[in-house]
Amino acid sequence: MLKHTKQESALLDPSAGIRSKSARLSQRPLHLMILPALLLIIIYSYGPILGVVIAFQDFNPALGIFHSPFHGLENFRYVLDLPGSIQVVKNTLIIAVMKLIVGLIVPIAVALLLNEVRKELFKRSVQTLIYLPHFLSWIILGGILIDILSPSNGIVNDLLKWFGFDPVYFLGSNEWFRYVLVISDVWKEFGFNTIVYLAALTGINPALYEAAVIDGAGRWKQTLYVTLPGMAPIIILTSTLALGQVLNAGFDQVFNLYSPQVYETGDIIDTFVYRIGIVDAQYGVATAVGLFKSVVSLTLLSVSYFLAYRLANYRIF
Repeated sequence: MLKHTKQESALLDPSAGIRSKSARLSQRPLHLMILPALLLIIIYSYGPILGVVIAFQDFNPALGIFHSPFHGLENFRYVLDLPGSIQVVKNTLIIAVMKLIVGLIVPIAVALLLNEVRKELFKRSVQTLIYLPHFLSWIILGGILIDILSPSNGIVNDLLKWFGFDPVYFLGSNEWFRYVLVISDVWKEFGFNTIVYLAALTGINPALYEAAVIDGAGRWKQTLYVTLPGMAPIIILTSTLALGQVLNAGFDQVFNLYSPQVYETGDIIDTFVYRIGIVDAQYGVATAVGLFKSVVSLTLLSVSYFLAYRLANYRIF
């Protein structure tokens, strides 16, 4: 079939150009609706990027970023010499990796279990219940956790005492604090991820299960050789994209739950930056740490998108 250029098409069918122009004009209001969002992104996301210059200055709020003296990489050297700065990076990586692994296993297991439930009412009720914490902020969940984990009158320690164990100060113990962070984070988010995996399960061809039954496969073999391979693309996609967020160990959660007693195991880069920048008013140093984290996160995000494209054929554009 011969292909024509736009000019040739316009000559062959004069009404085609009019229809195309009319279609563009009809979409113009939709394009105009994007402008406020673009304006907000430029003002609040791209505009503040200019402030990274503070990382290379001996910043003085009275002089501003235009008159504060430059002193090169001094802020970065200062951060590296700070006691505990390496421990903060370790804490961030450990907590983020623990969340990534547990946050991947639990929703897959729950999705597989829910997929076996045949009572639709029960299945939908469970989905709703486990999905609810996703909508609650860490301010609310932090208050709930502080209450139920209280060593004096929390329900968890009441149960421990009932079974004959000593009460545990979960939020004040360096031994337990990371586990509390991981478990509470999974509790909040696994419902949302479970629904994603349940949606992936609906895309598996039922004929594969019928063929597996004919071959004598039980439920476990069907899960192993049909269900999990069918879910593999979405599992690879979610796990590779999560790699890009590995330095985001959860500021809201940690900030609402931690205390100086657990800085050794619970202090992460975001809370470290908050204390240096807002509490101690060392804006240049805090910006240097934030800039370092952003560069590493951008690199990890680029790698994760590349892996998602190669392993799961995922692309944004």
